[in-house]
Amino acid sequence: MLLSLDQPAPDFTTATDLNPILTLKSFKGRHLILYFYPKDDTPGCTLESCGFRDVYPEIQQCQGAILGVSKDNITSHKKFRTKYNLPFELAADSDGTLCKLYDVLQEKNMYGKKYIGIERSTFLIDCNGILRKMWRNVKVPGHIQEVLRALKNLE
Repeated sequence: MLLSLDQPAPDFTTATDLNPILTLKSFKGRHLILYFYPKDDTPGCTLESCGFRDVYPEIQQCQGAILGVSKDNITSHKKFRTKYNLPFELAADSDGTLCKLYDVLQEKNMYGKKYIGIERSTFLIDCNGILRKMWRNVKVPGHIQEVLRALKNLE
């Protein structure tokens, strides 16, 4: 599926450690920062998640919400959220359905072995479910502030 800015974001249904059923419509009336990351409790993913945690009050002031997504299971997410005191939910996309909807699965290469994994990506969806901004192949340093600026520009 080709994603286009200023078009409705793909609807989804997912599960988190707090909600057995969470949909895009669950966030209606709030701007959603939907970020995809490779794996719980790894250096880059921890840095990114804690970065969003640290600006969470500012995000809430802008009528924003956050949903992190990886292929880790609910038990892993619960440990990760608790360990780093993350105030937002993490979606367990074990079968990759949500990843495919947002086209974040990419071929990767680690130690000469190729595999399909999550390309670190962030999507900003406005309070009406419209996709307003996409960041692909994210480098964590500076990313959180860039997303926060874009969120503030929606106001």
